[in-house]
Amino acid sequence: MSILPHESTKVVKLDLSAGSIDTVMVGGQPHVVFRPAVEAIGLSYPAQLRKLNDRSWANRCDIATVAEDGKTRQMVAVDVRTFLMWLATVNETKVAGAVRPTLVAYQRETTQVVNDYWTEGGAINPRATEDQLDSLISRAKQQAEVLSILSGIVAPDWLETKGRLVAARALGEEPEIDPLDVPLYVPDFLKGKGLRRREIESVQSWFGRRAAAIYKERTGEEIGKRQAELPNGTVRETKAWTVRHRPVFEETWDRYYAAAFPTQLGLGEAS
Repeated sequence: MSILPHESTKVVKLDLSAGSIDTVMVGGQPHVVFRPAVEAIGLSYPAQLRKLNDRSWANRCDIATVAEDGKTRQMVAVDVRTFLMWLATVNETKVAGAVRPTLVAYQRETTQVVNDYWTEGGAINPRATEDQLDSLISRAKQQAEVLSILSGIVAPDWLETKGRLVAARALGEEPEIDPLDVPLYVPDFLKGKGLRRREIESVQSWFGRRAAAIYKERTGEEIGKRQAELPNGTVRETKAWTVRHRPVFEETWDRYYAAAFPTQLGLGEAS
């Protein structure tokens, strides 16, 4: 752990699909202000700061910021690598269900959002150079072309959500996305119920099939599809579940799995 000298800096709030993160530039590197992120997912800041101080991999620094009332505030900031390492130590099943989407957004979106703002002029950073803006526009055009090609192949709702993200990133605006349109993944849902990795791997395939059957039973339609990138870089077609489909997942769980995993269910509901 390294403690850097105090320095006065500007805090920039970056919005995620759920919640937001406060970021600062320290020594030429983007950092995350630690306390707001911890409290946003309902954890104890003093306890998490003690945990961070005990980790050899943690790089934290003390910064001084000037608040709207003109007073100076002392804050702890961590670099993005440390923030992601810390997130890996947070047990998703131990946070309240209401803030779990924020934790997932931290885990999945921090690197991209921080990188877009502080290094590529995304969102749009007022410090962005003309070359950075040109790069951002070019990338947005390429992504828009890909989305256009996918029209009629993947679920319209998913395509619209992705389009809004691309447009907002290019325009430097907050994406207008209904929270119910945030993607919902079977493994994340099962993990939230307390299942371990092996149990998730064993259950998820049939869970998805059964959920799709229940969805068709309810609506008379097939659930849409989307393209998903796997950790190994390959892309495969998956069901386009979103948060609005959570009742289908809950019904699938109650109908087929709750009785088989009573202990895990209790843990998954813990906050």
